[in-house]
Amino acid sequence: MSTHFSEFPYRRLSAEEVEHSVNRVLKDFQNAEDVEEQVEVLRKWDQHQKEWDDYGSISYVHFSQNTADKHAKKEKDFYDSLSPVIKGEKQKIIKNILRSPYRKNLETRFGKNLFDRWELSLQAFDTKIIDNKRSESKLISRYTALLSQTKIPFRGKERTLSTMSPFYSSSDRSTRKEARIAQDKAFERHADTLDDIYDQMVKLRHRMALDMGYASYTEMAYAELSRTDYDKEDVAEFRRQIANDLLPITQNILDKRAQRLGVDSYQFYDEGLMDPQGEIEPKGTHDWMLEQAQIMFSEMGDDFGSFFSMMRERGLMDLKSRENKSRGGYCALFSSQGAPFIFANFNGTQGDVRVFTHECGHAFQCYQSKDVPLSDLIWPTMEAAEIHSMSLEFLTYPWMHLFFKEDTDRFIQSHLERALIFIPYGVAIDEFQHLVYENPDATPADRAKMWKDVEQRYLPHRKYEDLPYFGSGRFWQRQGHLYIRPFYYIDYFLAQTCALQFWSIAEQDRDDAMKRYRSLCKLGGTQPFTQLLKAVKLRSPFEPGAIQFAIQAPLQYLSDQ
Repeated sequence: MSTHFSEFPYRRLSAEEVEHSVNRVLKDFQNAEDVEEQVEVLRKWDQHQKEWDDYGSISYVHFSQNTADKHAKKEKDFYDSLSPVIKGEKQKIIKNILRSPYRKNLETRFGKNLFDRWELSLQAFDTKIIDNKRSESKLISRYTALLSQTKIPFRGKERTLSTMSPFYSSSDRSTRKEARIAQDKAFERHADTLDDIYDQMVKLRHRMALDMGYASYTEMAYAELSRTDYDKEDVAEFRRQIANDLLPITQNILDKRAQRLGVDSYQFYDEGLMDPQGEIEPKGTHDWMLEQAQIMFSEMGDDFGSFFSMMRERGLMDLKSRENKSRGGYCALFSSQGAPFIFANFNGTQGDVRVFTHECGHAFQCYQSKDVPLSDLIWPTMEAAEIHSMSLEFLTYPWMHLFFKEDTDRFIQSHLERALIFIPYGVAIDEFQHLVYENPDATPADRAKMWKDVEQRYLPHRKYEDLPYFGSGRFWQRQGHLYIRPFYYIDYFLAQTCALQFWSIAEQDRDDAMKRYRSLCKLGGTQPFTQLLKAVKLRSPFEPGAIQFAIQAPLQYLSDQ
């Protein structure tokens, strides 16, 4: 039987060990007499890389599981400090690969996309910014710990930000309002710290960009995200499409929600609710849900069924919310073990199923592509990776009755509405980030004004009655991506336009949709974003009219409800 997660090997590397290993690889690579010898050297080097990446991932998962665990924090801090060193050593190998006399042969073997991404990686990192990268990691850990350890007094109990979620969608309006007020006050208590952490991050990232020869951090961030086939102008065009073609539709959906709820003044604390019936909840708890998921995946096909059985047997999921656990959800990959890991925070809401299927999409993709020639090819760039996760949310609709029973239709309607409503918020976050890094010397007050302006443009309906902190222009501080992974958030919404296409295809021909989905997963990171779309015959979100095309089927479905 394959190794259980609790028994995955872990140890601390030293900078000297990394350097010694890299020097040995470089020597063997440079002495190789033909392309086949170089390929063999790269495969041996990749085994080192998998092992080292796994150690860092283990330290990250353990810290996420308990941010108050001093030992876990110490280990994560250690790998946060070592990571830039490993990255710098890896660049030595990349530079030699790129100037190899057999480069064309290597490109044929591993694909041109990998070489394009490697070229871009050299523009995004240099050993001269190692100390700044370490400082950035410390600030990220500080933000993560601050929010995961935040306690919210509510109705006689101290709750975490994650366990407050069910109250935001209560059918009782006074409960929703009271819960959001408690959340607002919790963020206000940390106001100075949240402003200070982000201010330090922005200025630090701007300095790194200047050191790397960029005019602003925006360009550097695009390089860090390996965006080889589109730029900020393409993303700006996507935002314009959202404003012109989708925003009027989402405003209409919200107007209908307000009518269903019977409220004259639709407030932020009403936005989590689709209708007066209240939260759509799974009909069981953690263990029951995993049993339903096993049925679902087994019926989807032998590949899905065996994948999920493996995840359960090897302890590769941590899904229950608990004190001091990091918020949100993610999928990590342990390449040397051939195993993904799913992290989430179940809290008894429909979000449990949504986040779970989302992260299963990531996990299934990297499990399907784990045998690509080099581990750098397992993951595609992140906007492409989000297609796998978001599409699986839609492609599992035929099995949602297992989780929601009589509320299945309500769940699907709610999920589709949310998929559309959420896009303008996502592009608002993206436009805000572009403004922030174009103006790195802005004060926290300036940034609050930027957010209010952007929010008014993309979320004109939003009202913050009795929520003074969120209403002050600091609502964005809830969005961890801004602190942890700048410019990544738009990837969800580029991917959403593709995921909606997968669902539309499945409505007409499910076998065709699943065939294309499986093909996309197996391709991993062998091609750039727009080429992956062409390979499975999806329209790029940057094409004129792409948004109108993607939303046709969900709008028809919603109009029939």
